[in-house]
Amino acid sequence: MSELNITVSAGLIKQTVSQVEKLEADKLELSSQIKEVFDNARAQGLEVSVLKQLIKIRKKKQEDIEMAEELLEIYKRALEQS
Repeated sequence: MSELNITVSAGLIKQTVSQVEKLEADKLELSSQIKEVFDNARAQGLEVSVLKQLIKIRKKKQEDIEMAEELLEIYKRALEQS
């Protein structure tokens, strides 16, 4: 490999590593903030596991939610019959 390619590659590597390290630090900070929000919710009497389920549901498409609910009902009825 020529010296020019090594120099360009080293610069690109340093830039990429720096970007990922910053994003990782940002992710850690966001995770900490999310934990604080859940801790505050818990302190006010909310059930964090239910809040997390709601957040998960809100990310899904409506048709996926409806299908999951239908399947849950079918499975519950199957258990009741056995």
